Amino acid sequence: MATGKAIQRATGRAPALENRPALQQYIKQMSGEIKKALPSVMTPERFTRIVLSALSTNPKLGETTPQSFLGAMMTAAQLGLEPNTPLGQAYLLPYWNSKANAYECQFQLGYKGLLDLAYRSGEISVIQAHVVYSEDQFSYSFGLKPELKHIPASGERGEPVYVYAIFHTKDGGYGFEVCSIDDIRAHAQRYSKSFQNGPWQTNFEEMAKKTVLKRVLKYAPLKSEFLRGLAQDETIKQEISDDMYMVEAAYAEPDVPSAEND
Repeated sequence: MATGKAIQRATGRAPALENRPALQQYIKQMSGEIKKALPSVMTPERFTRIVLSALSTNPKLGETTPQSFLGAMMTAAQLGLEPNTPLGQAYLLPYWNSKANAYECQFQLGYKGLLDLAYRSGEISVIQAHVVYSEDQFSYSFGLKPELKHIPASGERGEPVYVYAIFHTKDGGYGFEVCSIDDIRAHAQRYSKSFQNGPWQTNFEEMAKKTVLKRVLKYAPLKSEFLRGLAQDETIKQEISDDMYMVEAAYAEPDVPSAEND
């Protein structure tokens, strides 16, 4: 891995936290690799400013291992997504891993980032996700003639009860998926490392939309490049490569998510 040599030069053997350089220094040393990884949708200068801002906003990120932080950062760079901004495209999240006795950084796709990747695939004409509230008019059915109808209430809409996602392809194909709020919450509690903290707590509805979008896009005829990008969601990586898709993710379950993931 050519870029792997760059991270080795930048991080060495990851000295003890009190002795190692700040992550800001590593980011500067990785400027060449950031430039090569970024697609044309974002400049290296803007991406670097965003990452430095994420570090200053969440001090726990600065305590994550350099390897995992730079791995998450470079994954975001290759996807061309802004991490930890109000856009909600992607997140860099710190976790305490007692097995490694260190904080590690996880990359996580946001709802807006998933939409962006889907449109960039060039095959989707419309993709949307919506929350259904108890006072809305809502019905759906599957089978040979699937139908979905949603009319939002004009006044007080009540509590959220369902989330659904739809897509239309440019060649006329379409699909939809519906999940109850209870099912989404149960799924997130079981599978998401960030359910107790981070965007699941600060932006539940956006994360619920992302969950349903990921399900419905399983039925969309999308190119492998999009699917490879989607597979980077909720990964922790300890290496850097010219192609971050090829780096094996560390899926070991961290024990305690950080309480400072805003």
